[in-house]
Amino acid sequence: MVLSKTASDTDVSVHSTFASRYVRTSLPRFKMSEDSIPKEAAYQIINDELMLDGNPRLNLASFVTTWMEPECNKLIMDSVNKNYVDMDEYPVTTELQNRCVNMIAHLFNAPLGEDEAAVGVGTVGSSEAIMLAGLAFKRRWQNKMKAQGKSCDKPNIVTGANVQVCWEKFARYFEVELKEVKLSEGYYVMDPAKAVEMVDENTICVAAILGSTLNGEFEDVKLLNDLLLEKNEQTGWDTPIHVDAASGGFIAPFIYPEIEWDFRLPLVKSINVSGHKYGLVYAGIGWAIWRTKEDLPEELIFHINYLGTDQPTFTLNFSKGSSQIIAQYYQLIRLGVEGYRNIMENCAENAIVLKTGIEKIDRFNIVSKDKGVPLVAFSLKDHTHYTEFDISDMLRRFGWIVPAYTMPADAQHITVLRVVIREDFSRTLAERLVLDISKVLQELDSTSAKLTVKINKQISDNYEKQVQENEKKLLIKAEVETQIEVTNKWKNMVASSNKTKGIC
Repeated sequence: MVLSKTASDTDVSVHSTFASRYVRTSLPRFKMSEDSIPKEAAYQIINDELMLDGNPRLNLASFVTTWMEPECNKLIMDSVNKNYVDMDEYPVTTELQNRCVNMIAHLFNAPLGEDEAAVGVGTVGSSEAIMLAGLAFKRRWQNKMKAQGKSCDKPNIVTGANVQVCWEKFARYFEVELKEVKLSEGYYVMDPAKAVEMVDENTICVAAILGSTLNGEFEDVKLLNDLLLEKNEQTGWDTPIHVDAASGGFIAPFIYPEIEWDFRLPLVKSINVSGHKYGLVYAGIGWAIWRTKEDLPEELIFHINYLGTDQPTFTLNFSKGSSQIIAQYYQLIRLGVEGYRNIMENCAENAIVLKTGIEKIDRFNIVSKDKGVPLVAFSLKDHTHYTEFDISDMLRRFGWIVPAYTMPADAQHITVLRVVIREDFSRTLAERLVLDISKVLQELDSTSAKLTVKINKQISDNYEKQVQENEKKLLIKAEVETQIEVTNKWKNMVASSNKTKGIC
């Protein structure tokens, strides 16, 4: 006996996704739909909409990693279902995080013994790491002030105006006054001398940036440390330093080892770094490292046992994925010092190639520095006909995502374009970008010239029209004046005639 079934309207298993009713209706935007849809249709519809996103590889606005090796991608997918906080259930993942903390701490020259465990934690990014470091500074300062019988109601933190927004978030969320050193044209990082001048007894720390978001420049942490040591000695304070090495922490140790910015400086008590930037891991991983255990107050560390064993935790969130931690460990052992150095050297060289190409165009001023995060920040010399925002907008036609932005307060009249050089940005792409920038400038020049011609023609036409109207008015005026003159003469003749008749 043969069993058969006729396909009904609801049986979509025999239909192509694009032949089904699911592509004929709009996707839900505010409420869940009442009915389910096939997995193939759900995937295809979402995938199609995502095609409208930009290409991550061509997103030159972002410092965040957009490419990893297939083997690491497989590790990520194999561990995507692991919740990192379940340390008792996933002890190996916990061990991998601890190994990462130790390796990064040694990379930053923490004063550790050969087998001594470092003090640090994995975070979802540098923003969380900065929040944790800031909380540690605030608590240590509060404890010190209370021990001295002083008020601890008005803590402040000193930074440059070029800090990333997460510092503003920390200050606002945790009620700390943010004292910013203003920038000036041509100097787009924090001035250490001005920063130290702003330090007072209520300063919980001074935050220095190793790799400014604006132009990639490294701030002079060594000078800041030396000046602050002098002030601490004069005042009896012990104001410390935090280094925001979100971008530069995985660059300086490999290609600028001579720069002293890390735990080699005595006042540097904590450092944050983004694993998902030049740590070469996809978005979602950062690290907070402390100099010693004494720099992280014990009362900030929570202990839980409802997941199996006693587990210390110092994070702002609780659950988070394990895959990025595993990916970071993969990169650290896969690349080693040699691999990271080669990649950072390539990035720096490609940044020079791009900078040289842009300089040859002879239309821009270079704002970035050669020594720093590998990026090129540049601004137009002449803003008469168009701006950096116009260039940014037109580059999208070629697929490039290049941001244009204004500098912070006191330098806000400066607008720049910025290209971040990541591992997957090759020399070929750098050369191609220069060509496309040249094309954009030619098109903008042509458009501007056409617009100028059009405006000039319109002005000329308006002028000619005005001249014609004026001539017409003059002609009418002359005719009117002639008529008046003729009329007056006629009146005079008539009057004279009447007067003669009266005498007769």
